[in-house]
Amino acid sequence: MSFLKFRVLDPKVSKYFRSMVQDTVNYREKNNVKRNDFMQLLIQIKNRGKVEEEHGYLEQNGHGDLENKSDENGLSMNSLAAQAFVFFAAGFETSSTTMTFCLYELSLHQDIQERLREEIDIVLKKHEGKITYEAIQEMEYLDKVVAETLRKYPPVQNLNRECTKAYKIPDTDIVLEKGILTVIPVFALHHDPKYYPDPERFDPERFSEEEKAKRQHYVYLPFGEGPRICIGMRFGLMQTKVGLVSLLSKYQFILSKKTPVPL
Repeated sequence: MSFLKFRVLDPKVSKYFRSMVQDTVNYREKNNVKRNDFMQLLIQIKNRGKVEEEHGYLEQNGHGDLENKSDENGLSMNSLAAQAFVFFAAGFETSSTTMTFCLYELSLHQDIQERLREEIDIVLKKHEGKITYEAIQEMEYLDKVVAETLRKYPPVQNLNRECTKAYKIPDTDIVLEKGILTVIPVFALHHDPKYYPDPERFDPERFSEEEKAKRQHYVYLPFGEGPRICIGMRFGLMQTKVGLVSLLSKYQFILSKKTPVPL
């Protein structure tokens, strides 16, 4: 975040990830390796500026400049590495972190854990013990538990957006001009007692239909909102829920003597 004069990632992490991505790209291009995966899409965009398909496999040609130059309308190596990192972070780190925080809260609140496990056992019994999409969709209390976890521990602390046209904030004299960069404080909204009384308390019932109807819109933003809402929202939620069901159907989670309370 250059405009705030600080780095989001440790330089060593950035260097390691960029080097790993560049080595992968170099190997594939040198050995003409083609795979039907996300990295192949990025290589195509880097070299051609677009994605093409041939004979059922993703086609790529050319090598491109491996530094900051790229073919016309293509990706630079830095941009390619950045896209790969976002894909990695959004697809794995957020789901695993959400599961970790959820299990922490369930360890603190054994009554909630038992109620959730009871729902899981009942639903899985109906589905012959199989964790299916349909089974997950039937677990209403699980949905509340995950939603409350995402409220208390949002994967993204802030959202950054650019104003596309002048907008006057209602009941104020403040006008956001076109082109202004805005920061939406997700964590602050999720912990505002105006919207969530006693915000540090873990309470899945905040997300009952009755409670949700009482709250105004856009004060719950774990995945953003509007046209640029997280494209992987449904996948991320399903991945998190499947992980929790797999664990809670077999194990009980309790705090250890070394677990800090609160975090």
